[in-house]
Amino acid sequence: MNILDRYLYRTVLLYTLMAMAVLLALAGLVLFISEQGDIGVGSYTAGDAFLFTLLNLPQTAFELLPIGAMIGALMGLGNLAAGSELVVTRASGVSVWRVAWPVGLAGLTLSIIMFGIGEYAAPSMGQFAKREKTTLKLADVSFAGTSSAWVKDGDRILRVQTGEVDRAFGGVSVFELDGPTRLRSIQRAARISVADPGRWSLHNVATSRFEKDKIEGDTVGELTLRSTVNREFLGLAATDPQMLTLHGLASYIDHLRRNHLDTASYEIGYWSRIARLFAVIVVTLLALPFVFGPLRTTGAGTRTVFGALLGVVFFLMTRTVENGGHLFNLNPALVGWLPTAVVGVCTLIAISRTR
Repeated sequence: MNILDRYLYRTVLLYTLMAMAVLLALAGLVLFISEQGDIGVGSYTAGDAFLFTLLNLPQTAFELLPIGAMIGALMGLGNLAAGSELVVTRASGVSVWRVAWPVGLAGLTLSIIMFGIGEYAAPSMGQFAKREKTTLKLADVSFAGTSSAWVKDGDRILRVQTGEVDRAFGGVSVFELDGPTRLRSIQRAARISVADPGRWSLHNVATSRFEKDKIEGDTVGELTLRSTVNREFLGLAATDPQMLTLHGLASYIDHLRRNHLDTASYEIGYWSRIARLFAVIVVTLLALPFVFGPLRTTGAGTRTVFGALLGVVFFLMTRTVENGGHLFNLNPALVGWLPTAVVGVCTLIAISRTR
């Protein structure tokens, strides 16, 4: 890398860092405010809410990085264009594609950072925050290491898997008691969802009943369980695609397939997660046609608003395509890659037409 490459590379990274700092501060404030309704429930305090907010910031950073990269690239390159630095660079014979090289490299660096956050920081910290919040709000919940949570509900003892996200396949075990010392039955659900308050829907349920001289077993596709346990306890068993690593998503998809359960939403989440890493590079390069064109002489405020608008449009387009693809049962890989591919093609065309 020559001096020009390093200068452009540092500029994009520096302004992206500043944009992300502002976005994370705003997102953290919104999340902390949303936690105010839970403060005072059980032993959940304002300090716990603040800690919950901090632990969820890596996941927020993972989701906002494409928007931050877009704003940072527009602000950084826009300032260079407004100061005629890019004009001088072009006048000296440097092509737009040559300028795109260090900008794309900055986007690749951000993509690698995003991968590290999504694989090593966000899932474990988010899962820990969720578990600790539930523990503080529900005094009768106890945890067995990092793998499961237990709660007693009348003659039942319920256990949900909570542990390390790569091995948590979201399920509930229900132990039915007959008196204080006798176990009547065990039910194991591969997946669980809330139907109505006080009613849980267990899916793919295997039941073992303990008689005096034998054990009987059967499996049903769906079973309704009535319980007074708070639904937040059940939330520990929910496997959110956003809270899993790529390896965890692949493992969970395999688990669902082996249990003949629907994998569409998780496959879409898997491909979208990969495509989002490439999207950071694409949106960084997308800044080039604008700073060489309509935004070259505008102020920093205009570029910031325009970058935020483009980032939000991309975010909404991605979510709309993902939800629509799940609704219409489209190919998960196509659904996951479509928004990034469309923006990527538009970026290449725009850069090629830049003079």
